[in-house]
Amino acid sequence: MRVWYFSEMAYHPAWDEGLKRGSLRVVLPSSNVDPQIAHGLLNRYLDEFALCDEVGLDIMINEHHSTATCMTISAPMALAVIARETKKARLLSLGSPIANRPDPVRVAEEMAWLDVLSGGRLEMGLVKGAPYEIAPANSNPARLMRRYWEAHDLILKALSTTDGPFNWEGEFFHYRNVNIWPRPIQLPTPPVWMTGLSVETGRLAAERGHVVGTLLSGGVAKPMYDAYRQRAQELGWTAGPDRFAYAVCIGVGHTREEGLRRADLIAGYVRTAPVVAEPFTNPPGYNSLGANVAMLKAGPGKGGFVKDRAGNPVDATKATVQQFMETDTVFAGTPDDVVQQITDFNRRMGGVGHLLFFGQGGFLDHRDTADNIRLFAREVFPRIQHLNADKPASTRRPVAAE
Repeated sequence: MRVWYFSEMAYHPAWDEGLKRGSLRVVLPSSNVDPQIAHGLLNRYLDEFALCDEVGLDIMINEHHSTATCMTISAPMALAVIARETKKARLLSLGSPIANRPDPVRVAEEMAWLDVLSGGRLEMGLVKGAPYEIAPANSNPARLMRRYWEAHDLILKALSTTDGPFNWEGEFFHYRNVNIWPRPIQLPTPPVWMTGLSVETGRLAAERGHVVGTLLSGGVAKPMYDAYRQRAQELGWTAGPDRFAYAVCIGVGHTREEGLRRADLIAGYVRTAPVVAEPFTNPPGYNSLGANVAMLKAGPGKGGFVKDRAGNPVDATKATVQQFMETDTVFAGTPDDVVQQITDFNRRMGGVGHLLFFGQGGFLDHRDTADNIRLFAREVFPRIQHLNADKPASTRRPVAAE
């Protein structure tokens, strides 16, 4: 099992105002950001990523826009800084919301450049993006997935073609000469990741052999992993743990109480992230028919993605840290507690090769965050690295590598 530390570099000083207004995203005015405070926070968060390299953890970055929950507005830009400040950690961009980006060739150039800068340490997430990203990007949700797949195919071709230029005439994108410089170190492309919450995404990821990641709910993750494994078997190959990733809040303490306190502060992100003005939660056409039917069946205000192990929705805005532990949203306690929780989760999921360690969620200060990272790296990581050593490895390389 690999472990990737990440945080969304939150601007938590504005959370109370966002909660008062009923939305921390899209419509919360930027007058609520003090750029000098943001300067201090961004540099502090980058120090925490650098610490991960020192203690042997890999690093993940994502991006969101127009929100107090995440100041990372460009995964490639943040990774460019981190690539220069680190030496060993693999760097995961999870990732670029390619259906919202206007220029897929530019995305390919950024990924190739990062791979070269980092010496071949990049892993590349090509993601759909959250529904509340539609308005800031001014994109059309009804044709988002068609645009996503065309951008996906164009990016992989741009990265893997070395005898260019080639032209591209698609539904959404038109280029006369695609010939990116420099090309990536990892050939034909850096490893490709996708994200999702549904069975449908699991099957689509299996068809390409990509790593698929999901977050904060074991009740959501298991059906998606099972769908991936089943689709892989239908296609004649075995999907090993290396194709599955899971993001979870983790608080480790020298005592159980300290671990729970840290996890409770980190989980503040999970409680605030879904607070979005209603018009931006489900743009027409963004979700599939099946997903919309499921949300209607769940009832008003229960369409969130955190579910218990029986698949029942949980109100993430009000859940306690104990309730979050029951939904696999949080692992917390002493190192022994956390090792046991990860081991149990890995067994229930059938083997997960990548743990995305959400170790900072806003109000957890730098001292606690750094100690959380060090304690995890020293006392937990060595005991979970070999959890899946007895499971079959994947028998197929990703489509991009064939």
